[in-house]
Amino acid sequence: MGLKKYKLGELIELCDERNSSNVYTLDVVKGISIKKEFIETKADMAGVSLTPYILVRPDSFAYVTVTSRNGEKITLAHNTSKDTYIVSSSYVVFRVSQPDLLLSNYLFMFFNRPEFDRYSRFNSWGSARETFSWEDFCDIDITLPDIEQQRKYVDVYLSLQNNLAAYQSKVDDLKLVCDGYIEDLKRKVPFKKIGDYILESNVKNSDNKIKEVRSVSVTKEFKLTNAKVNKNELSNYLVVRPKEIAFVQTTGNEKVLAFAYNDQDYPVVVSSVDKVFKSKDESALDLQFLSLYLSRKEFDRYARFNSWGSAREVFTMDDMNDVAIPIPDISVQREIVNIYKCYLER
Repeated sequence: MGLKKYKLGELIELCDERNSSNVYTLDVVKGISIKKEFIETKADMAGVSLTPYILVRPDSFAYVTVTSRNGEKITLAHNTSKDTYIVSSSYVVFRVSQPDLLLSNYLFMFFNRPEFDRYSRFNSWGSARETFSWEDFCDIDITLPDIEQQRKYVDVYLSLQNNLAAYQSKVDDLKLVCDGYIEDLKRKVPFKKIGDYILESNVKNSDNKIKEVRSVSVTKEFKLTNAKVNKNELSNYLVVRPKEIAFVQTTGNEKVLAFAYNDQDYPVVVSSVDKVFKSKDESALDLQFLSLYLSRKEFDRYARFNSWGSAREVFTMDDMNDVAIPIPDISVQREIVNIYKCYLER
């Protein structure tokens, strides 16, 4: 298999076809994400003229020259659809000019590599904002196999992508089953206050033995704390043992209740301003089932609505005790939890 080195500018060309006749409307205006996908634009388009917008025809590419404050990535996408999009005139649109030497899909594979993101960031220049210009883009070195080898690589890549998409669809189905179960419980099972089933735990790390310091995240999980912590002075921290839940009483955290269930087989410690609780009877309430219920957006809205305060709004342990949820038989709870564990594992 022979390889040949090119400058990318030898293989691609600019496309600057404007929407001057205003043929294309708001429904085909696109933005680009750092995941290298075209997305619905987030810009306020009220009163904006679409005539300067650039057409992105099928099998064309578009990229944003600005790379600063962009997650260390270059924002780029390939139009693999049969539709023509339009993008802001600040974008650069191009296509492969030598299809006998370079497949568009092979080029997009090249762009999707982390090495390409690092290259474009390293070669971006500017003061207020760094940009990766069209000239620098064209100066990229690319080494190509022959066109038939490119097709083989593309076929393998697309096959992997399709398999991943199918697998993700099945994973999403598992999550849908969990959500469906809980919605069904709301119609069939009486609501009961969880205060009858849980008990606050106020165990301090008084002997300073536990060094696993965690923060409670808005993503409903324990994370390594970003705070500067002296691990020799953790005696005032609260212990969260396995199968216990910790939550942050303030709810101004992106408008969600920050809490986490300890699904590890070892204890961790959290700030003393947090609250920790456990199940009074694990044969009556599985706290992992409760954590699934508390993870729902509906509950975040409930917690925000029932938070009180002036300088900061809080959702206290008393408020938590007052929460009412459908509590089915423990076997049903564990069935839902098992489906959720399967979802997480996948």
